[in-house]
Amino acid sequence: MKIATWNVNSVRQRTEHLLRYLNDVSPDVLCLQELKCVDEAFPLIEIEALGYNVAVHGQKALNGVAILSKTPFEVTRGLDGDASDAHARYIEAVIPEGAGIIRVASLYLPNGNPPDSDKYTYKLAWMDRLIARARYLLSLEEPCVLAGDYNVIPEPRDCFDPKVWAGDALFLPLTRQKFHALVNLGYTDALRATTDAAGIYTFWDYQAGAWQRNKGIRIDHLLLSPRAADRLLSVTIDKERRGEDKPSDHVPVRIELS
Repeated sequence: MKIATWNVNSVRQRTEHLLRYLNDVSPDVLCLQELKCVDEAFPLIEIEALGYNVAVHGQKALNGVAILSKTPFEVTRGLDGDASDAHARYIEAVIPEGAGIIRVASLYLPNGNPPDSDKYTYKLAWMDRLIARARYLLSLEEPCVLAGDYNVIPEPRDCFDPKVWAGDALFLPLTRQKFHALVNLGYTDALRATTDAAGIYTFWDYQAGAWQRNKGIRIDHLLLSPRAADRLLSVTIDKERRGEDKPSDHVPVRIELS
């Protein structure tokens, strides 16, 4: 089974990129983030024509997440813990697989900048809610994949120059501490299960030739429950997608499970 995640940075602007990726790679499940559209504006017909079932949790002009699957699935939208939170940042699917199921979530964690604002307070609170949900999901003892744009640089080796990011909400010690608390519940960072190498990135800013100079960061992650981690075969970062015409600033990351 191939499961991928991709922050498309506006699905309406990147529909052709998305359709090309689905045709070229044919993931069994694809988690999308930063749709920047309401549900009704999502390119549903084009994607369904490729054989995918689709669930969208959209929002006008910003945020938005979706799950695409070759197999029909059950879905829940939103992250528990704050009834007043109207941001479309979390969607979770239970996908039949043989005689069992696999649970997959697509998440778009808040950016949190500037750190001295309510945006960072919201980011930390959202991470606490995610930790609570992730702890509950572990109790189900299912294969589970939490995939998406975490807006977290976990370690210095995950960015081109740690000094540049020292004061950024993505790299602050408290941000990284909460990310590691999430992992330490019992999840596996899929990429780090396969390599300790530095300089592996999933995002390159549009400014200052970041892509051309390989000044990137790794903020798109797939965290695996024990029953999913036991099945991990490979991790691939589809870096070449960043070199396409008018690309997203993120690239897809995908895993293969046995």
